[in-house]
Amino acid sequence: MNMVKKMIKVKSVETSTLERHPVPVLGIDYRVKIAYKNIKVAEVDVEKATIIISLPNKYKKGNNKAILDLAIDKMYEQIAKVEIERAMEKTRIMLGFAPEDYEIKKMTRVFGKCENRKITINPEVVKFDRDTIDYVVLHQYCHLKYKTHAPSFFKLVRKYEPDYGTYESKLLESL
Repeated sequence: MNMVKKMIKVKSVETSTLERHPVPVLGIDYRVKIAYKNIKVAEVDVEKATIIISLPNKYKKGNNKAILDLAIDKMYEQIAKVEIERAMEKTRIMLGFAPEDYEIKKMTRVFGKCENRKITINPEVVKFDRDTIDYVVLHQYCHLKYKTHAPSFFKLVRKYEPDYGTYESKLLESL
């Protein structure tokens, strides 16, 4: 919860009864509630284990699911900027090399890719704990040396993360 609090302004609000299924952030499930307030721009707040998304009153009769999904995606992007930068730096120091560039971009059915010496990480990786985020980044770094999942690729992965199979299973399970 501390990372979520650091990423968004925390203040108390009155909430409505509209709720959404739990939203995972850094491996912890948060409840989500929508509050309608006399504001012009949506706000995201955290109280204990609840993410409160405050929307302008004009949205009371609108498509709340689409607005809620957009707000959660924006939250993931903000958290990803910090967490992926942390993981990239950690991995660069550990391996001694780095990609020419990297980006955070929403993708379908993948958490990362490496093309033309550029790593792309899906911001939804922040649903997982930091160790899993670190593994996704490590996996993509290893693609800088080996383009395919050949035995030599997995030998390099195993050198830095002997328990890589656990992370692979967790990630595949979630797709």
